[in-house]
Amino acid sequence: MKTNVRLYTFNYNEVMTYLWAMVFVICNLALPQLFHLIPQGGVIFSPLSLVILIGAYKFGWKTGLLAALLSPLVNHLTTGMPTMEVLPVMTLKLAVLALVAGLTAQHFKRVSPLLLIGVILVTKVMGGLGELLLTGGIEATMADFVIGWPGLLMQLFGSWFFLTKF
Repeated sequence: MKTNVRLYTFNYNEVMTYLWAMVFVICNLALPQLFHLIPQGGVIFSPLSLVILIGAYKFGWKTGLLAALLSPLVNHLTTGMPTMEVLPVMTLKLAVLALVAGLTAQHFKRVSPLLLIGVILVTKVMGGLGELLLTGGIEATMADFVIGWPGLLMQLFGSWFFLTKF
């Protein structure tokens, strides 16, 4: 099942890039607060990833990358989460997600569950390799799959819903 949707590609010299990036940063401030009400909710659901996936796929990799770089930093400065130890890894993983999602949308110019699965899996592998290089440990990367499978499903179905309905 594939669907043609309205996809955009904004450049850094366009105001819309910054407006949409700020919308996603604000969403990434609010949404984690809800998920952190659940024990280990941030680890299980990775709510920042859902917002970055939708933003980068819908509005292009540049908008997504801007939101991916700012979201963890703004969250850290305002809430203390993610912790300073986790901040570089989370920023890297979100940046990879923004690039993969935005470039996939730009190349295929459509959305499908298979494309979204590909984006999610490629991102997890690339982000996991980056995490391994940064931390030397694979435990957190494995947790993305072992503990975080509900978040992966949420990314797939949530992004499919938002991309096809809005």
